[in-house]
Amino acid sequence: MDAGSMSSPSNLKSQSRCPLQEQFLQRKNSRENLDRFIPNRSAMDFDFANMMLTEGRKGKENPAVSSPSREAYRKQLAEAMNMNRSRILAFKNKPPAPAEMFPREFSSLQQDKPTKPRRHIPQTSEKTLDAPDLVDDYYLNLLDWGSCNVLAIALASTVYLWDATNGSTSELVTFEDGVGFVTSVSWAPDGRHIAIGLDNSEVQLWDSVAKKQLRTLRGCHRSRVGSLAWNNHILTTGGMDGCIVNNDVRIRSHIVETYRGHEQEVCGLKWSASGQQLASGGNDNLLHIWDRSVASSNSPTQWLHRLEDHTAAVKALAWCPFQGNLLASGGGGGDRCIKFWNTHTGACLNSVDTGSQVCALLWNKNERELLSSHGFTQNQLTLWKYPSMAKIAELTGHTSRVLYMAQSPDGCTVASAAGDETLRFWNVFGVPEVAKPAPKANPEPFAHLNRIR
Repeated sequence: MDAGSMSSPSNLKSQSRCPLQEQFLQRKNSRENLDRFIPNRSAMDFDFANMMLTEGRKGKENPAVSSPSREAYRKQLAEAMNMNRSRILAFKNKPPAPAEMFPREFSSLQQDKPTKPRRHIPQTSEKTLDAPDLVDDYYLNLLDWGSCNVLAIALASTVYLWDATNGSTSELVTFEDGVGFVTSVSWAPDGRHIAIGLDNSEVQLWDSVAKKQLRTLRGCHRSRVGSLAWNNHILTTGGMDGCIVNNDVRIRSHIVETYRGHEQEVCGLKWSASGQQLASGGNDNLLHIWDRSVASSNSPTQWLHRLEDHTAAVKALAWCPFQGNLLASGGGGGDRCIKFWNTHTGACLNSVDTGSQVCALLWNKNERELLSSHGFTQNQLTLWKYPSMAKIAELTGHTSRVLYMAQSPDGCTVASAAGDETLRFWNVFGVPEVAKPAPKANPEPFAHLNRIR
């Protein structure tokens, strides 16, 4: 039997004290007991107080002893001597009001401050499109969303364009069997021109509006080109041969710089917003930071930082939009971690084990949030709050690993492509706040008059 189920006399005794304790607490919390005020002794009549405590009490406690004549005499005497008082102690001044815990000005400001409503995050995809023959390869980059709101996706040997403004789909190019399948796509900053990496080590530049090939970049790599990144007019390519090449697409001899540091395939490339630093990830579990200020076209460029903390391939890379030297990187199935780096010092700021393969990373442009896509077992998209890395939402729907992600130009919608051959659109980052118009400046007095008489 539970010992606590029987009531002992001591328990009953303690229970009998509860009401008294509650009543004491109520009296203690009443307004009358908030302050202790010492009365002014100059206003006291100690002789009258002594009479009321001694002789005066006898008449109330023993009314049978006093006669009507004696009571009438006592009233007349009290009126004559100005002793008809019922208060023993007198206050010369009123006691001060209790002090407020918080100033009223502060409390009013706190109440008037508006609270930001919590953003609703839909748990299902807004739209789902078929993506047949999408290559299920972790090391490729087959999805990109351009600045003109056109999405490019490579399905086997064909590149398709999907216009987000009207939902129309068009075919850009289909390559012949001798060229092989498409291994990477990347929009130029203008949103019109697109670079296409191929399995035969070539890179082609296309005009998406005229649907016309502009040029072919050869001699950069010895095998497939799985990653591309633009920096204004510089197109950076990463290949299975471990080389990284900077190509100036404006000139005939397009190779201007070569970075050598990876021993296996380069599967992730991202330029910083300033265009000064390049992050590269490879199948050799290495993450390199390169700086253009120390680049040289005559010899292989030495990296700025060589980061070896990941224990699997590093493909997912994302530069922070609100802190220029902050980089997020994600590791493959043997690592499963998202790591944050200070690219100025090379220090690892934080590491979070996500529990599954990290395939892609995207920062929210409007809030301090990070979105990651994953593989086995849930094949989910996870939204994290930065820097606490608390999970905000998990978006499920894909039945295979979510290999590729791309962000709309306004930063609100995210497209994800997975090995289940579907392309899904998620309204995960919400709607950006509309900037308030600047208040109009007050016109100068008498601005409409030419002169004052």
